[in-house]
Amino acid sequence: MRVMKWSMIALAVSAGTSQFAMASAQDDSKGFVEDSTFSINTRALYFSRDFRNNPSGPGSKSRAEETGLGFNALYESGFTQGTIGVGVDVIGLMGLKLDSGKGRAGTGLFPTGSDGRSQDDYSKGGGAVKFRISNTVLKVGDQYTTAPVFASDDSRLLPELPQGISITSNEIKGLKLEGGHFTSSVAQNQTYHDSLGLTKTDFVGGVYSFTPEVTGSLYYAKTEDYFRKYYSNLNWTHALSDDQSFALDFNIYDTKSDGAGLQRAEKDGVTKLDNRAFSLQGAYTIGAHTFTLAAQKVTGDGDYGYGVDGGGSVFLANSVARSDFNAEGEKSYQARYDINMATFGIPGLSFMTRYVTGSGANTATTSNGKEWERDIEAKYVVQSGPAKNLSLRLRQATYRSGDGVYYGSPSIDELRLIANYPLNIL
Repeated sequence: MRVMKWSMIALAVSAGTSQFAMASAQDDSKGFVEDSTFSINTRALYFSRDFRNNPSGPGSKSRAEETGLGFNALYESGFTQGTIGVGVDVIGLMGLKLDSGKGRAGTGLFPTGSDGRSQDDYSKGGGAVKFRISNTVLKVGDQYTTAPVFASDDSRLLPELPQGISITSNEIKGLKLEGGHFTSSVAQNQTYHDSLGLTKTDFVGGVYSFTPEVTGSLYYAKTEDYFRKYYSNLNWTHALSDDQSFALDFNIYDTKSDGAGLQRAEKDGVTKLDNRAFSLQGAYTIGAHTFTLAAQKVTGDGDYGYGVDGGGSVFLANSVARSDFNAEGEKSYQARYDINMATFGIPGLSFMTRYVTGSGANTATTSNGKEWERDIEAKYVVQSGPAKNLSLRLRQATYRSGDGVYYGSPSIDELRLIANYPLNIL
């Protein structure tokens, strides 16, 4: 991984320097107020999980079912004019409980009190100061992250909100470089500082467009006293005709215990992280139809390492609605079908179904843990009028595992009804 990492970066930089640098974004700045934007995304979410083989006993549940309304407000100022532009971002998040109950709490939508009930409402927020020179932006404070080795999760009512320093540079055409130093993160369903218990994480990497059809990325991350991680991606998309295309996408993570985390693992005799998780996905599109096949494998010691906090996202083909299919030794395969109804005169309407099966997982109870998941989704996006961009989505997931011990969850039937309404005020 080290050789590939540095050789690809060298290739990207040498190719990029042969091109003219892009026009400076800072030179085009209109001002702090003039370039400001303000948006509010409203999300209504009904979330239901029916646990099929939950162990009986005190505290066990057969069902979790809640409904909430979330508001995600984001103000992004422009940059002051001059060589160094200065600006601010302000984030405001609020969640409201619409329906719940003590026996149905635990969906991850809301904070839960000592009595086992979900809070009626909760809010959080923050802000960041940002500086721009040419096409490079430095940001300090609360901010969402999208790097494949440190991406904030937005799978519930409100997103995770990390705190730290980031830098993003687009000085060379086709090349994006970024890095970050993060010390805390607010969980999706919590309000207090560092509720994820984040261990200090640093990352650096970038994405380069070799051609209009081929892009590649390389990242390195280090979570203090826990692990170091490499990530690489290669994506190729090719148009076969006006209504046909083919795409290949390859992802790989290389994770290894490091520092005090490695010492603790060796001392306590527990599994240390030293694994590779990789996936290859191919998609063929013809007209309204897209057919996708994917294969994924984890080799080495330990499950894929999310981090001490367990938060964040993973960029693997078989990371789907319920499971990520990334236990130690696990191999998994996916078949997926998408249809875009715009071809049939209904723009904005689409359907998706997929099936993923995994086997060969090494767990505390077996050397051949098995799981499977079937997902069905229908989505409609309003195309015009006052409700333009309002999206309505129905997601149903059926997940089965031989034993809840395998993957930390019993088998479930899950249903999500999601309405998102993004409103741009400025």
